[in-house]
Amino acid sequence: MIDRYSLPEMSGIWQDENKFRIMLEIEILACEAHARLGRIPKAAASRIRKKARFNVKQILKIEEKTQHDIVAFVTNVSQYIGSDAQYLHIGLTSSDLLDTTLDVQLKQASDILLADLLKLEKTLSVAAKKYKDTVCIGRTHGVHAEPMTFGLKLALWFDETRRNIERMRTAQEAISCGKLSGAVGTYSNIDPQVENYICKKLSLKPVNVATQVIQRDIYAQYLSTLAIIAASLEKFALEIRHLQRTEVLEAEEPFAKGQKGSSAMPHKRNPVVCERICGLARVLRANSLAGMENVALWHERDISHSSVERVILPDSTILLDYMLNKFIKVVDGLLVYPQNMMVNLLKTKGLIFSQRTLLALMDKGLSRPKAYDLVQRAAMLTWKGCKDFKTNLLEDPEVKNYLSAKDLDRVFDLNFYLRHVNLIFRKAGLGK
Repeated sequence: MIDRYSLPEMSGIWQDENKFRIMLEIEILACEAHARLGRIPKAAASRIRKKARFNVKQILKIEEKTQHDIVAFVTNVSQYIGSDAQYLHIGLTSSDLLDTTLDVQLKQASDILLADLLKLEKTLSVAAKKYKDTVCIGRTHGVHAEPMTFGLKLALWFDETRRNIERMRTAQEAISCGKLSGAVGTYSNIDPQVENYICKKLSLKPVNVATQVIQRDIYAQYLSTLAIIAASLEKFALEIRHLQRTEVLEAEEPFAKGQKGSSAMPHKRNPVVCERICGLARVLRANSLAGMENVALWHERDISHSSVERVILPDSTILLDYMLNKFIKVVDGLLVYPQNMMVNLLKTKGLIFSQRTLLALMDKGLSRPKAYDLVQRAAMLTWKGCKDFKTNLLEDPEVKNYLSAKDLDRVFDLNFYLRHVNLIFRKAGLGK
């Protein structure tokens, strides 16, 4: 079960109170725009601004009868306005109100998600710098490859998070739009200046072309962006899960005092938060697919997208907010074990230096195939448990013809692999 960590602020965006507050502001702004154009009395627009309000419970009760949410909303607001209610909702269709409101909500949600991402960026920056020189083994296919540092793993996550920040900003800009152009988007009963006025006041941009709705490719892009960010979090969390395995134990998510890992096994310390993040990423990917399914609608509009969006848009923003805050806590409290990293690095008895040996032999004039065969021969002996790699190389008569003991000391120098770490950090924006 998901706890309520970080949810109240984000979930509040999707409560009826906030939705109707935005809808009310749009209706009031529409009246003000009509008054500026001389379509309704300015005094009426002023009175509407002062008197307009709503009651959520009453709206829901009216909706039980009307089976139409916007009719129920307008009916309830009209009760507070009185005779000036004749000027309410002029020339607007329901989707004018719903889509523009939805985009304000998504803009609000994006502000929170961007703040989360910026906090994660800062947290990763601190951690990457802390472990910049902490040597560990790099793995490909799950198998030891060559030495690197733990800070480089975190620098990679930092760099990817920066890209996700830019993706989020682009997605927010895309959904920061409004549409108040009537039943099929032709401004048949509303002046385009009304749309311009409302959008400017709400810091939105009017869409170029619309039908009865804002086109759903915009929301598909938004949901895809959230899914990509979630996929990054899954990638980061999965690495921690692997590193927390008993036989690896190079890093571990925080384990609080009094926390229990298993009802049956008191010794257990499980990566439950990282597992949860990996699981929730699947939900966001599924929601992005539903968003793509919403793009194709019948003619100028049907409502097959509407019921879907009432689920996937609130859920996706709330879930990503939750995931980001959880992962920030994981990184901030991450348990790192440098000694275990070094123990693991040495487990293959020097095999991780095979490429350096290969290149050293080639530098002495051997062809790549010949050098490869010599290195692989010594490596296979080590795999079989016959001495360490360096010893096997030293005892190979052919290798000895090309590489001395001093040559191999240079080949087996860890510092050689780390000489460009500072450069990589500078490229990632983590150092001067």
